[in-house]
Amino acid sequence: MIDTASKVREHYTVTDLIDRIKAALETIAPEDQPLTVSQLAPIDHFHSRGILATTDLADAVGLSPTMRVLDLGCGIGGPARYFAETFGCTVVGVDLSPSFIDAATYLTARCGPSDRLTFQVGDALHTPLEAASFDVVFLHHVAMNIEDRVALYAEVRRVLKPKGRFAIHDIVLRDGDIVYPAPWARDASTSFLLREGETRATLEHAGFKVMHWSDDTKIALDWWKSTAANPPTNELNLSIVMGSDFPVKSGNLARNIRENRVGVLSAVCTLD
Repeated sequence: MIDTASKVREHYTVTDLIDRIKAALETIAPEDQPLTVSQLAPIDHFHSRGILATTDLADAVGLSPTMRVLDLGCGIGGPARYFAETFGCTVVGVDLSPSFIDAATYLTARCGPSDRLTFQVGDALHTPLEAASFDVVFLHHVAMNIEDRVALYAEVRRVLKPKGRFAIHDIVLRDGDIVYPAPWARDASTSFLLREGETRATLEHAGFKVMHWSDDTKIALDWWKSTAANPPTNELNLSIVMGSDFPVKSGNLARNIRENRVGVLSAVCTLD
């Protein structure tokens, strides 16, 4: 019997990911030309509102150069590269998918040498990281794949320093059945959404105090409408990373938001 973590890893596995990325990047820059964080943004921020959501959450946290940051469920490293370049902080990215970590390492090298960024494979419930070693932990559209939310938040608490901050950007359950496939799951077997109130209660039970809490559903829906009206004009799009059926998955997410089946939440918490 396949366990949930293996099914989630399989969902995010794309064959020959680095080769696919290289081929797409040839349309904007040769292999020997350094890339910028903004050039990569169309493919390396795969959550609602893309890099706009990343920048908003980083601003809400108040990052600074002295901070050590964990991007948990880092994907191919877009937010981590943005944090390091924009704020000068040191960032560690952890993801369940080996192919994502390989791609994150490759793309970071394409952006130029950096001693502020490292990536490693790991399970969000059992990271290979020292206790009390991070000032901030980010979680962008990751919790929906994790059934044991109590264990997830306990692991975040474990790796945070005293007074550390926990920034989340989540899809939350609202009314009606979810339309699948969605970007995070092909069916309900790997989808573990909580309602907004349940999310807050679980965070507070884990010892977190809410500093910032925002219902981002409307701005996310407006972003989806704008994106649909103005589709990308070049080869860089999330189908490269998320598979050829990503337009169907993203369309279903937009429908789920539009029909109030799900909402979008952002929050910043600190240890109580």
